[in-house]
Amino acid sequence: MKLGIAIAAGIASFALATAAITRLAPQSQDQKPSETVTLAPTKFKLKPGVKAQRAVVAGGCFWGTEKYLRQTPGITATAVGFIGGKTKNPTYKEVCYENTGHAEAVMVEFDPSIISYKQVLDRFWNIHNPCTINRQGPDVGTQYRSGIYPLNDEQRKIAEQSKKDAAPLFKRPIVTEIVMDQTFWMAEDYHQQYSEKTGRACHIDFSDHVNGGAGG
Repeated sequence: MKLGIAIAAGIASFALATAAITRLAPQSQDQKPSETVTLAPTKFKLKPGVKAQRAVVAGGCFWGTEKYLRQTPGITATAVGFIGGKTKNPTYKEVCYENTGHAEAVMVEFDPSIISYKQVLDRFWNIHNPCTINRQGPDVGTQYRSGIYPLNDEQRKIAEQSKKDAAPLFKRPIVTEIVMDQTFWMAEDYHQQYSEKTGRACHIDFSDHVNGGAGG
């Protein structure tokens, strides 16, 4: 019996280690990401004559957040990266293990004639759990915090009102930070559109949604 327990514990430890190694993608983990922010187009096209706008949010593991935002009509391009930290152009490895203070984030471009900034935030509330501090489901750490990073004062005002309006949708208080004047740094290429490349995405925790989440 003791041998069986030891073997089971060893298998569990190996599985956790394997998951961590998979996310780090060792062949790329020490290569600095590009400092140029480049967004990848979605299947939704910008209408002729319309100027795209941008938004930045953090909802835990950026693989899943990007996946659902890319499925949102009116969002025309996305990129995953890091924001809100104390170092320049961090690698994924540095964010995970060197306490850089960054959050995993997604920058989107959207067509304001199809979807407003407020509606982008409505979608954001619906695809993650904004009630858990530094955590999304099994992912724990400051890089998994919930955040909105307005790019101007108008976005800040909309974000603050949106946070208030969203409160009744959740069983517990929203802990999402709203912080302006933050630099968005691109993540490594292997993180970009990860779900589309691999068919995988991180777990999204809908446990605090009053009526359940709608990730599709």
